[in-house]
Amino acid sequence: MNEIIQIAERLEKFAIDRDWNQFHSPKNLSMALAVEAAELMQEFQWMTDEESKNVSSEKKLKIKEEIADVFNYLVRISSKLQIDIIAAANEKIIENGKKYPVEKAKGNAKKYTEF
Repeated sequence: MNEIIQIAERLEKFAIDRDWNQFHSPKNLSMALAVEAAELMQEFQWMTDEESKNVSSEKKLKIKEEIADVFNYLVRISSKLQIDIIAAANEKIIENGKKYPVEKAKGNAKKYTEF
């Protein structure tokens, strides 16, 4: 069985066991996702680019926990809306490849509308 499906099922059971589905609308889950993404960003706040590439083991553990929270909320939202998150990610990579062709985007941080 696909690992994403297994995680989605575990998260669903977790919510059911706690009677949390009443709170887990896509809207509420997206808000919780934004909060978790902000908590991930907070772990890097005030670091230089170089410091962010070489975090301590303790800091890395905190970052790992926040990444898991972000991932779990993404899985939960995709499950609620019956969106195949892996297929969606692959489709987006193809779409971005068209928006950002190598010959225009390589070494360039501009948005595709600015090429």
